[in-house]
Amino acid sequence: MFAPSMSPAEIILRAACVYTFLFVLIRFSGKKHVGEMAPFDLVLLLVLSETVQNALIGGDNSLVGGLLSAAALVFMGRAVSYVSWRNRKAERFFEGVPVILVRHGKVRAAALAKEQITRSELMEAVRREGSTSLSNVRFAVLENDGTITIGLDKD
Repeated sequence: MFAPSMSPAEIILRAACVYTFLFVLIRFSGKKHVGEMAPFDLVLLLVLSETVQNALIGGDNSLVGGLLSAAALVFMGRAVSYVSWRNRKAERFFEGVPVILVRHGKVRAAALAKEQITRSELMEAVRREGSTSLSNVRFAVLENDGTITIGLDKD
């Protein structure tokens, strides 16, 4: 129960590899998908965690192995956060950059297509801000967290 069946270094290395793989996989799945989780997305994340569990700690079912693996994952999360806070290039890499979807009432179709946002999803965000027309929209930005921020022209 307390004695790990593999070395602590191997457990930490496994945790680092799994963390990096999952980060890259989720980071490049797109902002929209990270910010707006549908029920099937939640199921996918739960199944994904089960899938990588053995890769994370191998055949080690010890308490120490599980705690060490969890500590390594939390440490990596804090390290990424710290590096992102200290370095602008790292922040852009880890967190991405906002994407302009509409500027001065003109829709940027290429940006919508790249981010897989439908026109109806864009209009839903516009309506939430109290407008029914894109002509009133000064800007619409897809934020890093998957939300769409709308700026309306003042009349």
